[in-house]
Amino acid sequence: MPELRKDPVVGRWVIISTDRARRPSDVATEPVRPTGANCVFCEGNERKTPPELLAGRAPGSAADGPGWSYRIVPNKFPALRIEGEIDPVGEGLFDRMNGVGAHEVVIETPRHDGSLATLSPEAVTDVLVACRDRIRDLKQDPRFQYILIFKNHGEAAGASLEHPHSQLIATPIIPVMVAEELAGSGRYFEIKERCVWCDIVRQETRTQRRIVLEGDGFTALAPFAPRLPFETWILPTRHRAAFEESGVDELRGLARVLGEFLRRMNGVLRDPPYNFMLHTAPLRDAPVESFHWHLEIIPKLTKVAGFEWGSGFYINPIPPEDAAAALRAPGG
Repeated sequence: MPELRKDPVVGRWVIISTDRARRPSDVATEPVRPTGANCVFCEGNERKTPPELLAGRAPGSAADGPGWSYRIVPNKFPALRIEGEIDPVGEGLFDRMNGVGAHEVVIETPRHDGSLATLSPEAVTDVLVACRDRIRDLKQDPRFQYILIFKNHGEAAGASLEHPHSQLIATPIIPVMVAEELAGSGRYFEIKERCVWCDIVRQETRTQRRIVLEGDGFTALAPFAPRLPFETWILPTRHRAAFEESGVDELRGLARVLGEFLRRMNGVLRDPPYNFMLHTAPLRDAPVESFHWHLEIIPKLTKVAGFEWGSGFYINPIPPEDAAAALRAPGG
């Protein structure tokens, strides 16, 4: 029997279509296979990107040359541009503003065939610390209200380049999906005087039904009402609203849990394309007691079609309990 499940944060309903349910191993994926041809992100091609903003470098290596472990550079084709003022204006009932922001690329490794799943925990930690430091730096710009870090892995997930990389976009407004989470968690806190994300972690830890893995200060779990198959959240066990407040030791723990989760996902789903999004507190708000930063990871296994676009419902053919069990299993 299909189920309707309600997300406890934003109130979104999803359909868990058990009549369509398949074994997790039967999900059709096209593995991501990097080719390496004419890659501007590979070591030796540094001059083909804009000058680096931040990099992990071997002693004595020169900026914008070989000898790096990660690089962060401005996006050559940015969605938003760093120059200019916002200048919001109204045209009757319509609003608009200049497309001011920052758009940066986090090149995670010089190896074209590498990935966050195969890098050492130390290398992943360096990437996470660099992302944190870029948020801290951009936070000083009063034009920006929010910074989203995200990853498109594989062409099916929206990646235009195969080399392992993530992106960072600073925006002058708070994205609507984050605003929905802020509003929902704020309502919960107002009623119960507790963080809904902390309550989710506590309940899932107690029941273990949707826990994928836990340790090093982080919990990876399948949400109760996932939009798409194998959607997984990674949350710090300790309450923290803003990612940029994390210390190096915390991010080292995240690196270990993230790497282990990605290896399990790749084992179960055969190296699928996927997206991840880091949701953190807005830059300008006072400390947000009700919010809890988290990483959302969504493999690209199904297509969003007319019903989803027209109704706002998502149809998920795999219950999260089954997805979590598959990812927990030995060899997962």
